[in-house]
Amino acid sequence: MNYELSSRTKITSFVMIAIGLISIIASFATHNHQAWSNLLHNTFYFMVISLCGTFFLALQYVSEAGWSVSIKRIPEAMGMFLPYAAVLMLIVLFGNLIAGNNGGHYLYHWLHHDLYDPTSPEYDKIIDGKSAYLNLPFFVVRMLSYFIVWVGFAFTLRKLSLKEDKEGGDKFYKKAKRVSAAFLVLFAITSSTAAWDFVMSIDTHWFSTLFGWYTFAGLFISGLSVMAIISVYLIKKGLMPWVTEHHLHDLGKFMFAFSVFWTYLWFSQFMLIWYANLPEEVTYFLVRFEHYRGLFWANFFINFVTPFLVLMTRDAKRKLNTLMAVGVILFIGHWIDTFLMITPGVVKEDWHIGWMEIGTTIGFIGLFMIVTLNAISKAPLLREKHPLLKESLHHSI
Repeated sequence: MNYELSSRTKITSFVMIAIGLISIIASFATHNHQAWSNLLHNTFYFMVISLCGTFFLALQYVSEAGWSVSIKRIPEAMGMFLPYAAVLMLIVLFGNLIAGNNGGHYLYHWLHHDLYDPTSPEYDKIIDGKSAYLNLPFFVVRMLSYFIVWVGFAFTLRKLSLKEDKEGGDKFYKKAKRVSAAFLVLFAITSSTAAWDFVMSIDTHWFSTLFGWYTFAGLFISGLSVMAIISVYLIKKGLMPWVTEHHLHDLGKFMFAFSVFWTYLWFSQFMLIWYANLPEEVTYFLVRFEHYRGLFWANFFINFVTPFLVLMTRDAKRKLNTLMAVGVILFIGHWIDTFLMITPGVVKEDWHIGWMEIGTTIGFIGLFMIVTLNAISKAPLLREKHPLLKESLHHSI
């Protein structure tokens, strides 16, 4: 059974993209500083959602999980957005460099060349001490390396999946397992270093050894939420009748468990820094607590309390509408979380969330939607020749 991308879906996606472009133009015309922050925020957020698709797929191969075969086409398709994310991230970086005549200060303060000149009044000994890692050539090399690895593995797994559909047998499945094992090793490294580069380096003086794990937890929940939304959408259209409440239950368990894991990391990072009360550490939370207090606590309640209370019961994880509702809430919640990771370091207290910020996000949703749904339409939704298909079809918990 195949999904066909309807003209209505295409028109809706292109209208959303147009709204996003108008919002971005208006944002640059009125609030230049936050416009750059907003672009980085959305690019990073949808990049990690796409990356989660490839990570989830690789995890299923390596763990030899059978239940997920029924929905594997969805994370496969999500990974196809990564090339677009790569292009957008490069546009954000180099566009910011061109626009910021004094060294790209809009996003990354450490790019300002005077910070490394001992004769300059702006010389910063701490940032200069990090110059072996935080310098533009090495930053670009790392960025390109991330996308070469991520896009390469996403397309390789997709290619093996399509070949398996045509030829069957264990050959391509076993090769996909080996490829996935290699990807997970590289993902463990690159997901953390990318979080340091794209996000943590905005607050250049501050660092946290938990930040890579914290970003990963948010990445995984955001991706799971999108997977749940797309799954329910396709089920309601009658295109995935083989997906039962048992499959939904497992997806719901993942969402529930990693919401708790994310909360553990959120609390650990905040509590340890608050308790130590060291000036070089608390500066990160001071600006967020003083000028973003409402969002700061909303972030906690939306991303922990809501999924914890709603998905705690067995029945809740098996209901289409409940799972989709929680998926939408978590999608919004971790959009807020990513906003709090990026915006305070760029615009400090001069922030707002208005129609331009929301419109930009709508544009990104439209682009992600058209790319992902188009990829889903290019292959059968059911992996009929997958060696673990029978296990998935008879999955019961």
